[in-house]
Amino acid sequence: MAVGRCAYGNTPMFLMQLEFELDDGSRKEILTDSTWKVNSNGPMRAAGIYDGETFDARNERPGWDSQNFDDASWTAATAFPLDARQLVWQRNEPIRFEQDLSCQKLSQPRPGTFVFDLGQNMVGWCRLRAQGTPGVVVTIRHAEALNDDGTVYTANLRGALQTDYYTPARTGEFTFEPHFTYHGFRFVEVTGLAAPPTAEAVLGRVFHSAAPAVGGFECSDPALNRLMRNVMWTERANLMSSPNDCPQRDERFGWMGDIQAFAQTAMFNRDLAAFCTKFAQHIRDDQALDGRFPDFAPHPGDPNAKFSGVPAWGDAGVLVPWCAYLNYADRRLLAEQFDSAQRWVDYIHTLNPNLIWVKGRNNDYNDWLNGDWIKAATWPTHGSSVPNELFATAFFAHSTELVAKMADQLGRTEQSLRYRKLFAEIKDAFNERFVTSDGTMTGDTQAGYALALAFELMPEKLRAAATAHLVAAIHQYHDHLSTGIQTTHRAILELSRNGYQDLAWQLITNRSFPSWLYMVDNGATTIWERWDGYVKGRGFQDPGMNSLNHWAFGAVGEWMWRNIVGLNPDEVQPGWKHFTIAPHPGGGVTWCRGEFNSIHGPMESSWQLSSGDLTLDVLIPPNTTATIIIPVKPGSKLTESGKTISRTTEIQVSQLEPDRAILEVASGRYRFKTSPSASNQ
Repeated sequence: MAVGRCAYGNTPMFLMQLEFELDDGSRKEILTDSTWKVNSNGPMRAAGIYDGETFDARNERPGWDSQNFDDASWTAATAFPLDARQLVWQRNEPIRFEQDLSCQKLSQPRPGTFVFDLGQNMVGWCRLRAQGTPGVVVTIRHAEALNDDGTVYTANLRGALQTDYYTPARTGEFTFEPHFTYHGFRFVEVTGLAAPPTAEAVLGRVFHSAAPAVGGFECSDPALNRLMRNVMWTERANLMSSPNDCPQRDERFGWMGDIQAFAQTAMFNRDLAAFCTKFAQHIRDDQALDGRFPDFAPHPGDPNAKFSGVPAWGDAGVLVPWCAYLNYADRRLLAEQFDSAQRWVDYIHTLNPNLIWVKGRNNDYNDWLNGDWIKAATWPTHGSSVPNELFATAFFAHSTELVAKMADQLGRTEQSLRYRKLFAEIKDAFNERFVTSDGTMTGDTQAGYALALAFELMPEKLRAAATAHLVAAIHQYHDHLSTGIQTTHRAILELSRNGYQDLAWQLITNRSFPSWLYMVDNGATTIWERWDGYVKGRGFQDPGMNSLNHWAFGAVGEWMWRNIVGLNPDEVQPGWKHFTIAPHPGGGVTWCRGEFNSIHGPMESSWQLSSGDLTLDVLIPPNTTATIIIPVKPGSKLTESGKTISRTTEIQVSQLEPDRAILEVASGRYRFKTSPSASNQ
C-alpha cells in the first residue's frame, strides 16, 4: 500500500521540560516555548524514514550547542498550543541502538560504485568513514538484495528512496552518521568518494524497540539454527514502537494481521509485556465508532472511513492481548481491552445475525499470500485460497470464545455466559454451512482445515477425519504448504497436535520450493514476505509487494519453540506459573538446547539422542510447576538423575503410555533419560 510521505503528520514538533537542581538547593525549569530559536539554514537539509537524510557539512555551525554562541541570525521557534490530546508517558521500552555489524564483503560493480555487504539484513543506519571532496555529494543507498550484476536491488522499495546524502565541507577523511532516519538493508552502495574505501569504511548500526531478549535456541541442524536466527532478526527489524510489517519500503505500518499471526513467536523471543500494553492502547484509540478494529495501528487516517473491520486483522484486537495475558498473566491488560474486544465481536454479530460473517468484511484480505499468489513454473494457480466466508466466520468464532475467556478472568459472569453461548451457536452455524458428515470442508483447503482445528470448531468426532483431510491436502502439493500468513503456523501446529509429527517435521525441513529452508538456501537472513520472494531462474517476485524482511511467515518459530524445544504455556495457569515441556525429536535433529526467561525466571529444556537413549535436561523456575511429557519406546527404562522414577514430592507420575510418560514436577533441575531395557537391546 503506497502512502504519502507524511502519514503521521507533516510538522516536526519538540516538547521538553527540563528540571534541575542548583548548588544552593533551588530548582529551575527550562521549557520549550517561543523564546527558543531555530535555524532553517543548518546542515540538516532533509530527513525522513522513507527517503533518508540529506546533510550538508558546509552549513555546520561550530559551537551552536555552547553557552556563548551568537544566535542573532536565528529566528524564533513557532510555539504550538497543546490541544485536547492527553500526553502520556511511553508505556514500552524506547527504540535504542543495540549492536554494530561490520562489512563482510566489499565489491565494485562499476567504476566509483562501492557495495558493502554486511552479511545480515538489518534495520538501522550506517556510519561511514571515508575520503571526500568538498562540495561533492556522497550518496549512500540501502538495499536488501543485489541484482545479478552486483548492483543494489531497490525495485522492492517502491517509493522509498532509502538514500542518505552527505556533502563534505573539507578535503580528507569525514565521518557521517545520520540522525533522523532508518533503513532496512543488508547492502550499502556508496558513490562520490574521493578515494576507494576499505571494508572498514561502513559500519551497520542496528536499532529497534529495546524489548529484552528472553529466548535462546540451538540445535544440531545448522539450517534450523539459521531459520530461528532469521525469525529473531525479523522480529528485531519490525519492533519499531509499533509492530511494523516491514522496515524498508514506503509503508512500515503496524499491520494487525501480521502481529496477530506472529504474537506467540514474538513473545518466545522477547519480553513484549510493555510493548503489547502500549500497542493495545493504539488499537483501542483507533477503533471505529461502530466497533471495527483498524487494519493497522496506529491508524494514520480515519478508521471510520477505511482500513478497518477486516477478518483476522481486526481480530488482533482480541488475540494479541489474550496472547500477552497467557505469557504475562496481566489482568490489567484484559480489563483495559475487554470493552473494545466486546464491541468488535458485537459489530460482527450485529451485521451477521445468522452467524456466518458475510457482511462488513471491508478489505477482506483473507489468508494473505497463500499458495495461489505464487508465480512459479509447475506450481498450481488455484486451489489454495480458503473461501472468504469460512475464513471470516472462523475468526468470528475464535474472537467470541476469547472474549468469553477474558470475561471469566475478569469475573464478568454475565458476559462470559453470553459469549460462550454465542460461540457455541457460531460453531454450530459454521459446521452446518462448511463441514460435511465425513469432515470434508468447503473448498477442501489446507487453510480451512487448519483454522477449524486450531479454533476448536471441528466436532470432536470429526477431528481425526479433518486432520486426515489436511494431510491429504498437503500431499496434493507434494508435501508442501499452500497456506498464507494466517494459517501456515496453525497448520503445522495442528499436524503435531493431532499425531502427524513426522509430516510437520518434513514441512519444517523441506529444502525444495516453497519452504523456509528454501529461503535460507537462497541467502535469506530474515523472513521473506512471500514464499516466492525469489525463485531460481525467475528472479524476484512483483516488486510492488516483495519485502525480504517480513515477520508473518516467521510464525514458524512458535512451532519450533513448542515442538523442538518443547515449551508450551498453560492457559489455566498463565504467565508460566504452570507449563508443559514436551519436545518431539525428529527431522534428523540429534540435540536441541532451549532457554527461556519467563516472568518467573529462567527455564530450560535441552535434549539429546544417543545410541537409542534420550536425555532431557530441564530447569523449572521457583514457585512454578511443570508437566513433562517424554517420548519413550515400549520396554524402555525411564530414570531421573540415574534413579528409577518413583513417586516423590518433586516428581509425580501422572500417566504411563506405550509411547510416552507424563510427569508432574515441582521447581528444580532434572535430568530424565530413557534407555532401552536389556531385553530390547
